[in-house]
Amino acid sequence: GRRGGAPGRRQRREGEQMKVRLCAAGELEIGQVRRFEIEGTAIALVHCASGFHALVDVCSHEDYPLSEGEVLAEFCEIECLRHGSTFSLMDGSPQSLPATQPVEVIPIEVDGDDVFAVMT
Repeated sequence: GRRGGAPGRRQRREGEQMKVRLCAAGELEIGQVRRFEIEGTAIALVHCASGFHALVDVCSHEDYPLSEGEVLAEFCEIECLRHGSTFSLMDGSPQSLPATQPVEVIPIEVDGDDVFAVMT
């Protein structure tokens, strides 16, 4: 398969799902986060103890990238560097103030050694 470079692109119809390869599973160790851009949407892919999870890469409290923050792998959360809000990687819900709104979750599929975002 393809290695490195920008995630793949293809045309899709309204309402159709699109799987986009992000990286190989071995490229991201537990506790690491990496930012990807897919069709203008920035996502933060995180590897925590329960597997790979992704959120839209912007804090719901202030327009700041979550991928700049710290991964709390044992809790499967990510902390925003700007004001310290933490978000569940499972459902995007805020776990601490000042954020009160959830962050959108991006479904992830692992197929063999490849990690895919499922975009709708």
